[in-house]
Amino acid sequence: MCNLPLRLLQWATHVTACGLLLIAVVTVLRDGLVAVAAGGVLLGLVYATGPVIERRPIPALVWLGLVTAGWAALAVVAPPFVWPVFGLLFAYLRMLPLWAAMFGVTVLTSAAVAVAAWHAGELTVPLALGPVIAAVLVTLLGLACEALHAEAART
Repeated sequence: MCNLPLRLLQWATHVTACGLLLIAVVTVLRDGLVAVAAGGVLLGLVYATGPVIERRPIPALVWLGLVTAGWAALAVVAPPFVWPVFGLLFAYLRMLPLWAAMFGVTVLTSAAVAVAAWHAGELTVPLALGPVIAAVLVTLLGLACEALHAEAART
């Protein structure tokens, strides 16, 4: 019975990540940044392989590194690519031990705030609080997914 909510939460995280990435790609395309949009599509293709390899430790870590590097490069180049970080936060929570995931979530959230502020030319309350609040919610959802997974494994 717990398998269905767990699957729904996992798919919701993937749909959210892909949706944010698609919005970023469309936005930069509208601005005429074709090469950046192509980078976003490539990042989406790499991200899409995650669910297939996430249970294999070494490939999953390589994948996580590639997706993180791709996100960071795109986020520095174009502001719309800052926000797809939230899909990465879920991936960190799924693929890493809790201590490493919490460290990664903190670093990614800090990077998202810094890059968003850099693009905006100033640090504002919404730019600081938005990613932090979202990271807290993502973390709580990720922990809920883990709890549902553990419950499903017991039954």
